[in-house]
Order: sequence, then structure tokens, then C-alpha cells
Amino acid sequence: MSLPYQSYLFVPADNAKLLEKAHQRGADALILDLEDAVLPAGKPEARRGLSVPIDRLHGLGMPVLVRINSGWRDAVADLEAAVRPGVAALVVPKAEDAGALRVLSAMIAEWEAERGLTPGAIGLVALIESPLGLERLAGIAAVPRVAALALGSEDFALTLGVEPTEALLALPCRQIALAAAARGLAAIGLPGSLAEFRDLGAYRAMVAQARAVGMTGALCIHPAQLPVVRDVFAPSAADVAWAGRVVAAWDEAQAEGRGAVSVDGRMVDRPVAERAKAILARSAATTKNAG
Repeated sequence: MSLPYQSYLFVPADNAKLLEKAHQRGADALILDLEDAVLPAGKPEARRGLSVPIDRLHGLGMPVLVRINSGWRDAVADLEAAVRPGVAALVVPKAEDAGALRVLSAMIAEWEAERGLTPGAIGLVALIESPLGLERLAGIAAVPRVAALALGSEDFALTLGVEPTEALLALPCRQIALAAAARGLAAIGLPGSLAEFRDLGAYRAMVAQARAVGMTGALCIHPAQLPVVRDVFAPSAADVAWAGRVVAAWDEAQAEGRGAVSVDGRMVDRPVAERAKAILARSAATTKNAG
């Protein structure tokens, strides 16, 4: 299981005004946030009202994720409210322990069974927010219900007492992308601050760097970031045209029993052909999400 989205917009789970129009902002998926965006005193009420936006957004065809809290008592209460039809995945903050993720998975399985959901329907997004979580990436990625690894850049920087800059976060991005690719998971995050939405040129450069190292999507906190993420992660027209030529030539070569072919003066073998097919698939998915 992997999440096919590029842009994920956080929306406070208790903010009815923002929730009302969240589906119109252009995100591929929405994350209803029960953690940082909701004050402790407001969490019980946010949970009680969670079914309303989930049902409405699901009815509108909007993919919905829910970020739960990290403390066990809050997390269990969050799961009871969030495991329901219309939720694609739960975002788990401060993921550092594969064993804890397996416990959460077992709890989710019980609610899935009670509520008539397909077993394993709701994935987990492991939010890596500390060096310890980064050190344990392989075990975290191996948990069966995990559908994505994500970098929590602000909290990661906080654990080291520094700013969330490229100097710190470029390496975690690469490690997350590699660990995710090894398991066929989505890799979500940027080598910088999520709070950057005024200088969209700088933000675009940050998103481009994330894509260049293998990240497949980005967490967003402001609607202005969404078009940038979609534009950068979508294959360019030139990429799509190249991929079309490669796949056509490769299919012809295969039909003739050849294991390689030349396209645009360069040799194409199976890895190049598979990369071209992936570009066409990503282009089709982007077009579908945009529609």
C-alpha cells in the first residue's frame, strides 16, 4: 500500500470555517489535524465532531487523512474517532518505534472489523521527527500498514536546536526517500521549513530538491504552496513526450525479441523503459487528481 498523492494540506480538525472550503483549495489530499493545530482543551470536542467533515469530504471525493496525537491516551481516543469510512490513512507523529506502530495497527484492525471496513483499508503515515526515528527507518518502513514515510522538518530541527534548513534536512530527505523506495512506499517531505509560503520562488526550489532526491510529495500548511507542489511533481510536457517515445520503441523492440533499442540517440534497456512507464503513470495520476 502506498499513497498516490503529491500535495497534502493540513487543516485544523476543529476549525469549521477552514474545513468548509478545504476541498476547494487544490490539494490532492487533506490532513485533518488533531495534534498541533488543536489546543489540549479542544481535543475532546474536535474528536466528537470529526465524523462530520470526514463524511462530507469523502462524499465530495476528497481523500482524507487524520493526524493523531503521540501520547497513548490521546492516540487511542483519536483512533476511536478517526477509524471510519472515508479515511485513507492516519498520520502518526514522532514515529520512533516499529513496535508502537504495530500496536496502533492492531488497534486499527479491531475498529476496522467492528465498523465493516476492509482489513488494512486505513494506512499509516510515519512522521519522522527525530534522529532516533531516522535511525530506525528500516524497521518503521517494514510495518505492514505503513503506507508512507514523512519528514516532520520543524520538529526534527527542534530536536537539534537549529533552524529547519537545507544544511540539516537534505540528508534526512534522502534517507527517507531511499527507505520508502525500498518498500514501495510514498516519501513525503521537504528539505526546509513548511512555513515558507511568502517566497514561493524559494519554496519551489525546495520542492524541486525534494523531488530530485526521490521524495514523492510534500506536506503543506498554506494553499499558496499547493500549485507549486503540483507543478514541480508533475512530469513536464517534454518528459511525457520522451516517455511516450521510449515506451513505444521499447514495446516494438520487445515484440521483435530485442532487449535494447535506441531513442533520441541514447540506448534504452529495461530500467530506462520502466522509468518511462513510471513517468506516464505519474502524469496520468496527476491529470486525474487535477480533474
